[in-house]
Amino acid sequence: MDRVVVLGGTGFVGRHLADAFAAAGHDVLVVARHQVPTPHPFASFDVAAATGPSFAAFLDGMEPDVVVDATGSSWGLGDEEMTSRCLVPTRRLLAALRHVRLRPRVVHLGSVLEYGPVPPGTPVNHGSAPPETAYGKAKLAASTALLAAAGSGRADAVVLRLSNAIGPGMPGESLVGRVLRALRSAAPGEPAVVRLKPLEAHRDYLDVRDVAEAVVAAAVADVSGQVLDIGSGKAVPVRDLVRLVVGSSGIPARIEEEPPARRDWWATMSWIEVDPTRAREVLGWRPRHDLGDTARWVWAGGDGGDAARQAGSTGAVGRVPPDREHR
Repeated sequence: MDRVVVLGGTGFVGRHLADAFAAAGHDVLVVARHQVPTPHPFASFDVAAATGPSFAAFLDGMEPDVVVDATGSSWGLGDEEMTSRCLVPTRRLLAALRHVRLRPRVVHLGSVLEYGPVPPGTPVNHGSAPPETAYGKAKLAASTALLAAAGSGRADAVVLRLSNAIGPGMPGESLVGRVLRALRSAAPGEPAVVRLKPLEAHRDYLDVRDVAEAVVAAAVADVSGQVLDIGSGKAVPVRDLVRLVVGSSGIPARIEEEPPARRDWWATMSWIEVDPTRAREVLGWRPRHDLGDTARWVWAGGDGGDAARQAGSTGAVGRVPPDREHR
């Protein structure tokens, strides 16, 4: 395995995945609809709008050994948009796999929200109730389609259901994004006012560096047609995470909790904990970063990879390098 295409590679998780594959010595191509600064070779391609043959032709030009499907972010979307953003791209990928000359391995990023609510103290699992949210339903449909293709021999694919990934570059609509925005906009000498939804839930938070290591391991693992749950294995109070981020900033802050205007998935999933035992057995993977370390990293803004991205050190943004056009 030496050439990896990351679909959705300019998103929060996708950016860290591209960095991790490159750091491991693999040839990485980032694919997304819109150009953004990235230190990796980039190709603009609208997966959701592609036909099977056109997508296959695009992949044949890249000749990837692995395709990572990191499409399907829910941030800032309404329920009516979930299918087009979280299910359709995976369907297009499956259609393309019917036409490609060389079939790549696929690592699909699912979500812990593909499971429905469970009683506090219980890990989510494959016997859990079905999801109640539009996002969870769309992501579950995408994972189910990919697993069916793998089961019939039409794809070599594995699904990783991720818990709540956190790290630098999180969307501004996320919990951590809202906390950071409030802290960084505080007037000098004045305490920050952080207004959030009620911090009553427990979540399984995972450092995005650990997520990336799991994805890199899954790309080469001898496993197909399976779902692996990727998480820390421990549900922690959301309030604890907020306090860790605020504490890492050193900025005095007042946290104000306000009921949301309407009930959303945040309210339906009051407890999320993942059992990563199977991932540990199959991938030889386990989380390496604790939440305090992650909170400090988030506040610091990341490492050199992020700095290079901000500086626009791309070399190939918006085009495919010549060596990719004719392998």
